[in-house]
Amino acid sequence: MFTKLFLLLCGHALADFALQSDVMAKGKNRNKKPDYIPEGQKYVPCWPYWLSAHALIHGGVVYLITQNIVWGVVETIAHWWIDFLKCDNKLNPNEDQLYHVLFKILYLF
Repeated sequence: MFTKLFLLLCGHALADFALQSDVMAKGKNRNKKPDYIPEGQKYVPCWPYWLSAHALIHGGVVYLITQNIVWGVVETIAHWWIDFLKCDNKLNPNEDQLYHVLFKILYLF
C-alpha cells in the first residue's frame, strides 16, 4: 500500500511539475491571455484544451500505476476541476496540492 502511494505521489510530482511546461501552466488558465500569440493572429481561447491535456496526463499516470481505468478517469476529472478552481482563485496552490494528494490516498482504499 505504501509503495503504491509513493508511486502515485512520484507520478503526481512528475506530471504536475516536470511534465507541465510553462506554456501549459499559463495556457490552462482561462483568466490569463497567453503571451505567445504570433503577431497578426487572432486570439482564440484554448484554455480547455490545455487544461484537459494536463488532466489527461494525470489520469494516464494514475492508470499506469494502479492499472485501474476507473481511477484514471476519476483522476482526470478531479484534476481538471481542482486546477480549474485554482485558476479561478477559489483554491490557493497549497489547497490545490492537498486535494490532489487526498485523491491519491482515496485510490488506495
